[in-house]
Amino acid sequence: METCKINKKQIYTMLIACITPIVICALLNISLVYAFLLSVLFALIISLKNGFTIKELKHMILKEINECKSLYVVILLIGATVSVWLSSGVVPSMIFYGLKYMNGMNILFSSFLLIAISSVFMGTAVGTISTIGIAILGIGKGFEIPTGLLVGVIVSGAFLADKISPISGLLNLTLATTETSYKEMVKSSLKTIIPTIIICALIYYLIGTKYSNVSGSKSSIELMQSIKNEFFISPYFILVPVLIVILSIIGIKSIYCMMSGVVMGSIISIVFQNLKLLDLIKYIFLGFSINSNSAVINETLNSGGVISMISVVIIVMGAIALAAIMQGTGVINYLTKDLIYKIKNKKDLILKTGIISGLLTVITCDQTIGIVVPSRLLKNKYEEIGVDKSILARTISDTGTIIAPLMPWNVNGLIVSLVTGVSCLAYAPFALLCFIAPLMTVIVSNINKRK
Repeated sequence: METCKINKKQIYTMLIACITPIVICALLNISLVYAFLLSVLFALIISLKNGFTIKELKHMILKEINECKSLYVVILLIGATVSVWLSSGVVPSMIFYGLKYMNGMNILFSSFLLIAISSVFMGTAVGTISTIGIAILGIGKGFEIPTGLLVGVIVSGAFLADKISPISGLLNLTLATTETSYKEMVKSSLKTIIPTIIICALIYYLIGTKYSNVSGSKSSIELMQSIKNEFFISPYFILVPVLIVILSIIGIKSIYCMMSGVVMGSIISIVFQNLKLLDLIKYIFLGFSINSNSAVINETLNSGGVISMISVVIIVMGAIALAAIMQGTGVINYLTKDLIYKIKNKKDLILKTGIISGLLTVITCDQTIGIVVPSRLLKNKYEEIGVDKSILARTISDTGTIIAPLMPWNVNGLIVSLVTGVSCLAYAPFALLCFIAPLMTVIVSNINKRK
């Protein structure tokens, strides 16, 4: 455990100095690039004043940044995938046939279940949102469903991947750091995730009844006709996301799955949409847009490409650097030691595990710290009190992992907003899974205590 050389007053000064720019930029809709540059700068200055050397701080930051290289590539590939799947007609085909066959259905309920199942197979929340989620968003617009509401539903279903998918990178990190098997984790998680899914599905079904009678609406008819006019549409194009899901299921890494999606989409763009190679490259890097007679299709079928994701990569690096400084200087351990010391029973243990994991995700803007640190700090406490480590894994995934998209400054919130064009503040109130899962953890721990 890192010894903190920074005194109590300086620690809270660092927290305020680091969090304030992030909150202000998020509220004023200013790029978080500036916020994290300031936050890292403040953290460095305070650390240097308290005895840490430039060499030590440089080592802390570069070590963590280098370990996340594959994450930066995946983020850039998300920008490329969305553009290529739009230009190829893959997403337009999904929207077209979705509008055709989902008439009269409860869209919110169906979307939640479809996204939830897809995300578990794909193993990535942001990957699901940036592919299948984009199509669902287009279908919802055709049925005149508010975009904030629909993105909230999509986020709820997608982040089930990080909670329970056997091929999720975050879940496997949780299993490794808590020394828990997947079988033990699932068995423990069923107590919280099943009621969470049922409650979410029921609420979405009830809200969705309001939009179940809009089949054949003017917007959906207009959107279908515009898509047919602008693209070569085929149900076979839907095999592309199906193949990506299959690749994920058989254990292919996310980075290769995304690359496969880009390659398949590029081939379809050139062969079936008669797109020139130079135009395709431009779409991949600069983003895709369409200029049709339909305002709905112009608004729905556009993306920022790889270039739009560069700012996200910089922000992610800033978040990782900030987390590295706080962890390396011992600030995080200082903030959590009193909470851990005062734990006396199972109820307190589970509650404070959730608090520590959630707070670290909020403060460091990254789920990784919210997984690794509480796992490392609390494993012995779970053994001491006689609580199975699978509950530690379950609690972390129910709290620090699942709340990530609710914060505008979090990496996940940033990607969701950029991919969907809907702000975190607009969709967060409807991302019910992210609220209900932590609440269910507390309820279950109280029920078990009474027993």
